[in-house]
Parts: sequence; C-alpha cells; structure tokens
Amino acid sequence: MTPTLFADSSAILAWLLGDPGGPEAGQALQVAKAVVISELTLVECDRVLIRLAAIKALSERASQKLRARTEAIAAHWTVIQLRPEIFARARQPFPIEPVRTLDAIQVSTALFSRATLADLTILTLDSRMRAVGQSLGFSLLPAQP
Repeated sequence: MTPTLFADSSAILAWLLGDPGGPEAGQALQVAKAVVISELTLVECDRVLIRLAAIKALSERASQKLRARTEAIAAHWTVIQLRPEIFARARQPFPIEPVRTLDAIQVSTALFSRATLADLTILTLDSRMRAVGQSLGFSLLPAQP
C-alpha cells in the first residue's frame, strides 16, 4: 500500500531540479496515495527558484516554467493553510532540538495533518527534518537519502 506523503520543499525541489535524491522523491510523489504539503512549502519552492534566477544559476524562463509546474502539480495535492494551532505547536519544544523556525512550522503542519491522516509519511531529503520527524514517530521517505 502506498502511503500518504507530507512532502517538504527539499524533496520537491530536488525532484524539479534533478538534484541528488530527486528521482527517488519524484517516484514517491508519483505513487503516493495522496500528497499533503504546507502552504509554506510553496513559498519555499518559489523563493528558491526566484533566488536561482536572480543569481543566474537558472534562467528566468526556466525559473518561471518550474514555478508554473509547481503550481500545476500542487493543484492535485492537499495544501494545508497555516493556522494558529500550527504556529502554537511550532513555538513549543520538539524531542530533538535545535529545530529551525521554518522546519518547526513544517513539522507542526505534519503533526496537524497526522491528526486526520494516520498513515502520514514525511518525504524529505533534509537531515534535520528527518531527525525531528523520526523523533515524533513519523515514517520517512526516501529510506536512505
């Protein structure tokens, strides 16, 4: 059975940009029962693509195409809007600290989502997100980033 995934920007960007871990992340996204992301994930993806164009690591056209592709794909996913209870949880300690602010918001969104999606698995290539997610009892993909 394929899991429901909570995907963060590290996995989505690696997939879009063809970075290491990207093919595995893309495969997981394609076979997932459902994909859940935080609205913060869309902001993070857009900001990275804008930054890459600004520093000329990506053409403006390529950046715009990837941003449009992200929007089109995300239209098929569940996007969790940032809510007061997510911020309230992010302000609390986690089993493993330190946790960066944006990571705390992402993990808090995953916890919020897990309240209704018991089989939620975190898809991330970020080692800090993996550590805190595992400490909170989440399954992780890819198995070995």
